[in-house]
Amino acid sequence: MKFASFLLMVLFSFAAMALESDSKQPIYIDSNTATYNDKAQTSVYTGNVVTVQGSLKVWSDKLVVYLNNGEIKKLVATGKPARFEQVPSEGAEKITGRALIGEYYPAKNLLVLKKQAEVWQGEHRTASELIRYDSRNSLVMAGEKSSDSKRVHSVFKPHNVEEDKP
Repeated sequence: MKFASFLLMVLFSFAAMALESDSKQPIYIDSNTATYNDKAQTSVYTGNVVTVQGSLKVWSDKLVVYLNNGEIKKLVATGKPARFEQVPSEGAEKITGRALIGEYYPAKNLLVLKKQAEVWQGEHRTASELIRYDSRNSLVMAGEKSSDSKRVHSVFKPHNVEEDKP
């Protein structure tokens, strides 16, 4: 029971609603090169790729956009590492992360970080080989239930407490 309580605390440590307007914003992509394959319904962007949707920003070396009838199904960002940041709510500290691979599903407000993934908000950090950030439901999930070898590492730093002065 204590472990379950601790795990819930870890999972919700970064949880915060993304700005409600983010998912309603257009997705902007800037890169050095861009290629569109109509038959495969994919776009490939390379070289200093910057992707922005509202307060969500992603920096990567390469971005592949998968479409279905003109609608974006997912975006896959890769880099050494790819990085992201998002403002969870007005006045809140931004959530930042990085991984070698990042998959973003705009319709679900879901960002999946794979391989050397790390997410932090202020002094609180979580690292794992797999981190899922669901901004719609205010949920960060890390690790894999089926693997003891892929551990989740979390750090919570205490708030500074001023000592009582006589």
